[in-house]
Order: sequence, then structure tokens, then C-alpha cells
Amino acid sequence: MPTFNLTSIAKNLRQIDICMMVTVSKRGQCNSRPMSNNRDVTYKGDIYFFTYEKTQKIRDIVANPQVCLNFEGSKELYICITGNAKLIRNKTSFAEHWNESISQWFTNGIDTPGMVLIHVKGTRINYWQREKQGEISLSKRKK
Repeated sequence: MPTFNLTSIAKNLRQIDICMMVTVSKRGQCNSRPMSNNRDVTYKGDIYFFTYEKTQKIRDIVANPQVCLNFEGSKELYICITGNAKLIRNKTSFAEHWNESISQWFTNGIDTPGMVLIHVKGTRINYWQREKQGEISLSKRKK
């Protein structure tokens, strides 16, 4: 039975816009919320999300950078990416990952006040699709 690799994971992630991002607060509580990957997927272990600076998810990431991203695709496909989040606040990076579809939330584009980019560097991918399941370790990647 064939298994997934990073190329097939990326292909599937391109079809899934929304994931549930789970963060851990400084009190140890898990917080989950929907996030859009903006179809910005050339997945090699990194994924990016735009958000606003003054949110609970940013406070959680500052307290504990470990996050979990849960995706549900077609044909009973489930992908879970665990990794570490880093906050990016420079417009050059914003421009590299910008997609016009998100201007509905960030009306001034990359100049939107208070905007921040979350960069999640995956360390492990788990996937399930019917009888297929597996894990891809990314922990040996350079930082």
C-alpha cells in the first residue's frame, strides 16, 4: 500500500484551506481555532498564517511555541502537523506569502497595522486515510 511523502502531503494541503491550529497557553490550556493557509502551500515542512498581533494565539505562541495543525481533506484524509511557531513582523516576508484572497481580513494588505505572520516549522506529520496511516519525521531538518 502506498504511503504519503512530503510531495503528496503538499498536494493534499493545497486542496485544504482551513486547519485547526492548537496552541498551549502559559497556564497549560489547549486553545484551538480555525486558520487559513491561504493556499500558500509548497510544503516542505513549513507553513504560514497571517493574523493580528493582539490575539490569544500570539500570546500562546510567545509562552510556548509548540503548535499542532489539524487538517481534514477529502476521501477521509486527516493530516496532523506538529511543530514550532515563530512570529514574523517584516513586510518583506509578508509580501512573499501574501495572497489577495486574505485582503478581506487585512484590508490594507501587507501594510495592515498590527498584522503578524506565523511561521510553523513542522517537526512531525501524522496522516490517516481509511486503512492508510503513517508518520513523517521532519525533526532532523536544519533550523
